[in-house]
Amino acid sequence: MAIPQLDPQVERVLEDYAALPAVGSVPVEESREAYVRVSKEQFGPVDEVHSVEEIDAGGVRARVYRPVETDEPSPALVYFHGGGWVIGDLDTHDGIARAFAKRTPCVVVSVDYRRAPEHRFPAPLEDAWAATAWVSEHAEQLKLDPMRIGVGGDSAGGTLAAVVARRARDYGIAIALQLLLYPVTNHAFDTPSYSYFSEGYGLTRAGMAWFWEQYLGENGNGEDPDAAPAKLTDLRRLPRAIVVTAECDVLRDEAEAYAQRLFLATVETEGYRYDGMVHGFLRMAGKVERSNAALDEIADSIRAALEKGYSSL
Repeated sequence: MAIPQLDPQVERVLEDYAALPAVGSVPVEESREAYVRVSKEQFGPVDEVHSVEEIDAGGVRARVYRPVETDEPSPALVYFHGGGWVIGDLDTHDGIARAFAKRTPCVVVSVDYRRAPEHRFPAPLEDAWAATAWVSEHAEQLKLDPMRIGVGGDSAGGTLAAVVARRARDYGIAIALQLLLYPVTNHAFDTPSYSYFSEGYGLTRAGMAWFWEQYLGENGNGEDPDAAPAKLTDLRRLPRAIVVTAECDVLRDEAEAYAQRLFLATVETEGYRYDGMVHGFLRMAGKVERSNAALDEIADSIRAALEKGYSSL
């Protein structure tokens, strides 16, 4: 494999990362505080939306972003932030939520699920599922089109989105889209991308192992499809999918393998690899021009998918 050429702006962002303490080397709260600070610095100016309000979504705190004021039923994206199930929150992903709300446009419901290690698997997943089911059940109250609701997330949030999409299929809840942004899909570290990009590209192999340990605990079951979507054997009739990967990311190969399996299971699937990018590149929109452009491109794909609406086929 040829050595990948990192985007020069990404290289500068990675230099800033190098000054941060590695996850697992400091208390969790310190890592969370650093993640909030760095996320805001890297994303830069955020998109303006019509309104932002916090709600109780079936016992789970959520933040609702509305791009415009309208009485017409709107498409929506229930969104789960990344951060290894441990360090992300509504604030670290405020910029991404605003970007998708404004640029799609759609209502974004960003979910503040419980985090590990205080609340290990399956607590984050149960919150994600409860919030999604509540949004679907209360679509009319929220002025949403129940046939044009998608789920999405990045990194660990992409894992939650994939599992929620499968549960929606199994329980008959209409989900029109699963948006998986450089998702974690497998509790394994044996892909070529885990070897090529194990260090020096932001998210490391050791860091990902630490996140998994916080999520599952020492004796957790990484073979459970509710934890690792790649372990699911039947992918048929899942919601249409958009899967985005970064070339220089330890998670690249497992995410692309999952996208390929979706496609082979006849799920309508779009896969996009962003060359020269690293894990979490969408949060770098203030410092990396390609990241900001990618948000526009992904928003276009979200719009088209939600316009198609839910299909049970």
